[in-house]
Amino acid sequence: MSGEWTGVIGKRVVITGATSGIGLAAAKQLAARGADLTLVARSPERAAEAVVQIAKTSSTGATPDVLIADLAAQAEVRRVAEEIARRYERVQVLINNAGAMYTSRQLTPDGVELTWAVNHLAPFGLTTMLLELLKASAPARVITTASAAHYNAQIPFDDLNAEHSYANMGYRRYGESKLANILFTAELARRLEGSGVTANCFHPGFVGTGFNHNNGGLMRVGMWLSALFARRPDQGAETLVWLADSPEVSQTSGAYFVDKHTVRPSQAARDMDQAARLWQVSEATLAAAAPGRA
Repeated sequence: MSGEWTGVIGKRVVITGATSGIGLAAAKQLAARGADLTLVARSPERAAEAVVQIAKTSSTGATPDVLIADLAAQAEVRRVAEEIARRYERVQVLINNAGAMYTSRQLTPDGVELTWAVNHLAPFGLTTMLLELLKASAPARVITTASAAHYNAQIPFDDLNAEHSYANMGYRRYGESKLANILFTAELARRLEGSGVTANCFHPGFVGTGFNHNNGGLMRVGMWLSALFARRPDQGAETLVWLADSPEVSQTSGAYFVDKHTVRPSQAARDMDQAARLWQVSEATLAAAAPGRA
């Protein structure tokens, strides 16, 4: 690795999904540690509210930058990546935290199943489009929010758009997308060996947030009841903040963390042939949607 890691103080940290939940909690903690934050958010209104809250915790008094993008759309992912590359000479931490689950199968304007687009293709696309900037900023870190939901999942390579395999109120698809996060992290770490850029992912635990509240009244009530026994968002964000800030993980890449400890993920998540295959098909999906392609 090139250079020593001195924490996030004074470093550019780009984070998705930071207007609520563990993302907002993490952004507050990172601001308190002196990070220069950029929030990638879908809603300008929610982003403005988050900026006010985050600015209050900043140790430098700095106000986070905000970039608006709907990460479900591949053109938006491409646009915001280009904007980040134009705006900043360095990005030392990229946090892929945005994620969602949907009880029914939906398609994006690109014709991609929505959970897969938001939870996997968006972090894959944003990260790969920013790789040269991250390498030039080394030492740098890529952190992706995964989940223990991956343990019973397999990547449905014969049905990647979930035309035939969407089941269990979206839980199955969510688990597949979280498995994809871990496989992506493993393959990314392999490709980044010797570059000074690390890639790790983590499970935040079951956290009481607004997650899954987009799926109707019954699901909202269920999530509210289960949140009575859940972690607070600031507790769920602890490992994320630690992965971004701590020098302890400077030499660690390709790992899956739970509560600041490396944990063995599922057998499917350790299959490097599957990781390489997933990378290839994800590249192909993004290439097919690129400008100039039919």
